[in-house]
Amino acid sequence: MEKIVSFVKNWTLPIAMTVGVLTYIFFHLTPMAVEIKEAVWKVDSVLTPTLIFLQLLLTFCKVEPRAFRFRRWHLWLLLIQLFGSTAAYLVLVPVSPLLAQGALVCLICPTATAAAVITGKLGGSAETLITYTMLVNFMAAIYVPIVFPLVYRSGDITFVEAFLRIVGRVFPLLILPFLLAQFLRRFAFRLHQWLRENSGMAFYIWALALAIVMGKTAKSIVDDSGDMQAVVSLALVSLAVCCFQFAVGKVIGGHYGDRISGGQAIGQKNTVLAIWMAFTYLNPVVTVAPGAYVLWQNIINSYQLWKRRKRA
Repeated sequence: MEKIVSFVKNWTLPIAMTVGVLTYIFFHLTPMAVEIKEAVWKVDSVLTPTLIFLQLLLTFCKVEPRAFRFRRWHLWLLLIQLFGSTAAYLVLVPVSPLLAQGALVCLICPTATAAAVITGKLGGSAETLITYTMLVNFMAAIYVPIVFPLVYRSGDITFVEAFLRIVGRVFPLLILPFLLAQFLRRFAFRLHQWLRENSGMAFYIWALALAIVMGKTAKSIVDDSGDMQAVVSLALVSLAVCCFQFAVGKVIGGHYGDRISGGQAIGQKNTVLAIWMAFTYLNPVVTVAPGAYVLWQNIINSYQLWKRRKRA
């Protein structure tokens, strides 16, 4: 049993991605009643944000408030994500709105909840990383509802309607887990302790959410299979954005003596959240960009861990 658990943990990424794609193929190829497919779609529209919420809640329950450590490089990386995402969109939109949206969502997406684990293994500061994760979630919760309706608006809804719709789902999703964790710490200590002791469940929640959003990415690719050039271009844009963010994070973090944490903070993304946001609020085919980002960031992380083990 231990070998099976170890195997699943070591190969979670490819297993989750494969399960997601195969699930989509099953629903796509299997003749099913329209009502059943619509019911599955409605359940998924609630399930994915719920999983993201639980993942963040478990992460914040694990962290003591006194462990938060604000550093100057936090401010610089927040500004890079804020203005860099906007600049990338404005530069790319004359070339292709799809590529512009892909770069935007990959740049503004908050840090992955698992980034603190990787940072610790690489010898960085998990405390400063978690502080940045909290700050960038707050920033994204404000930025996304304002900018996404300007970037892409489906139907005949106004900017205000789109803004209220997005803020009503994104803001609670990113902010309430932190507030709830602090509330439980103060008023429901036993429940908080149980969540803290079982914070490892976030790993399996992430795997399930990843499988779901990879199914969505597969759907977007199939639906837009007539333009494979756009699909490949989105994957390449996400590669460029991924390398840029890891590099600039290491440079700025290194300037303040926190090179590893800086690189992981801005480079390792909550791609499940990014894919969900792209599929829900942007052109669905844009999910290819954060979907490919999953692969790129894990290749970089694997290489960094290999170098760490080699030096040890």
